[in-house]
Amino acid sequence: ILKGKSYQLKFPWVGVVNRSQADINKNVDMIATRRREREYFSTTPEYRHLAHRMGSEHLTKMLSKHLETVIKSRIPGIQSLINKTIAELETELSHLGKPIAADVGGKLYTIMEICRLFYQNFREHLDGVRTGGDKVYNVFDNQLSAALKSSLLKLMEADGYQPHLIAPEQGYRRLIESTLVTIRGPTEAAVDASHSILKDLVHKAMSETPELKQYPALRVEVGNATIESLERMRDQSKKATLQLVDMECCYLTVEFFRKLPQDVDKGGSATQSIFDRYNDSYLRRIGSTVLSYVNMVCATLRHSIPKSIVYCQVREAKRSLLDFFYTELGKLEQKRLSALMNEDPAIMECRSALAKRLELYRSAQAKIDTVAWSK
Repeated sequence: ILKGKSYQLKFPWVGVVNRSQADINKNVDMIATRRREREYFSTTPEYRHLAHRMGSEHLTKMLSKHLETVIKSRIPGIQSLINKTIAELETELSHLGKPIAADVGGKLYTIMEICRLFYQNFREHLDGVRTGGDKVYNVFDNQLSAALKSSLLKLMEADGYQPHLIAPEQGYRRLIESTLVTIRGPTEAAVDASHSILKDLVHKAMSETPELKQYPALRVEVGNATIESLERMRDQSKKATLQLVDMECCYLTVEFFRKLPQDVDKGGSATQSIFDRYNDSYLRRIGSTVLSYVNMVCATLRHSIPKSIVYCQVREAKRSLLDFFYTELGKLEQKRLSALMNEDPAIMECRSALAKRLELYRSAQAKIDTVAWSK
């Protein structure tokens, strides 16, 4: 007014009559003040035509309506933010694992469920769903084949034959047995290499099972139980696989020798010296026959040894890796089960804090939903 200017207000204006200092000093209550305010606007000529939208009561209604409009416009964004935060907290809580059950049955069920998840990850490695299981077959295709070939090369590069050690009845047997026994080394190495790969897959599967991180004691027990099972399977596999080699050593395939061309010259006259009876070509023919037989046996073992290892180790690990652990687990008392379920203190503290935050956000979500529904 003093400047003689007019201003366009963003929101409507509302006139009010506040309590004077004299009314405050006299402790005039608000009800009387509101009544005087209504009388003022209804009796004053300048405001009589505006009395319906004047006064503190009308101002309160307008502010409430404006606040309602603002809240309505903000509710979807607030709901989205709260829902997103709740989803993130629930995901983080699920990664940390559920709280521990108090009863024996609940603890046992939780342990079995965690072991099931770990076992599933381990089998997926063996089945090729996850990486690593193919290394077992690389042992057969590369390591075992190379070792068998190396054994044959050593046989071919051996020193000359000593005629006085060759007898028509025992010569072939002694040469073949002394050669085939060298296959025991590559066989044991293949079993040990497969065992090492299975152990690596166990550790990898454990690291890929977040539930085991929640319970360090259980993780140690499961790890020890799986290693013990793998060692038992390795010993059984080594025993069964070496038996294949021993069978080839102790019993020769007679049919192989029957198919060989019969040698007319059996080694000269019996009156001759042993060094004169067996000439170089005759001995080399024996060596060639022995090498052919060993080649045939190696070709057979190249297929039967991997089958034995897969049957005794890979298949058993996939089928019964935790069977012994499950049997022992059912015998444990509640105190021992509770010890296995002792959580990492850092994880317990983190879960407690997340649970409190989640409770606060869910409470806010309920209030926001109530406001949205009522409006």
